[in-house]
Amino acid sequence: MYEVGLASKHDVPLLQDVERRACALFVTIPALDGIPLDVTELEELAVGQQAGLLWVARDGGRPIGFALVEPLGDGLHLEELDVLPEHGGKGVGRALLRKVCRYAAARRQALTLTTFRDVPWNAPFYSRAGFRILEAGELSPALAERMADEAARGLGGTELRVAMRFDESEP
Repeated sequence: MYEVGLASKHDVPLLQDVERRACALFVTIPALDGIPLDVTELEELAVGQQAGLLWVARDGGRPIGFALVEPLGDGLHLEELDVLPEHGGKGVGRALLRKVCRYAAARRQALTLTTFRDVPWNAPFYSRAGFRILEAGELSPALAERMADEAARGLGGTELRVAMRFDESEP
């Protein structure tokens, strides 16, 4: 059984391995061949932890997943959500997402993310959890800039990626 809570400073050094192992699943998607699979910098994870914007799912005290949120414009942005592959499909990602959505709702802040359009554990997963795909005209300047930056880093443009926003329903 797993538990979800705010990350401790002791969790931070263990999270890159969680992300690296979760990202390995992307190599099975032919459309994503050649996409860079960089992991989040330790410094960025530490900043999130110190700000209370990093949640961890633990099994037996050991991290098996995490969600990192960052301020973006006037709202919050889910920068990263990863679960170890062997814990996938067990509700861990959904539990992390629920914590993040509740956090944003309690602060009356919009929660956005960017993700791959057609990867089953990306946009379709978030859609089932209450996120909605945003049209180009709905993007805030900060979110549009984030999408452009991701495209420039080789993550793909709108043919592969979408921006989404949580629309207040319970995930």
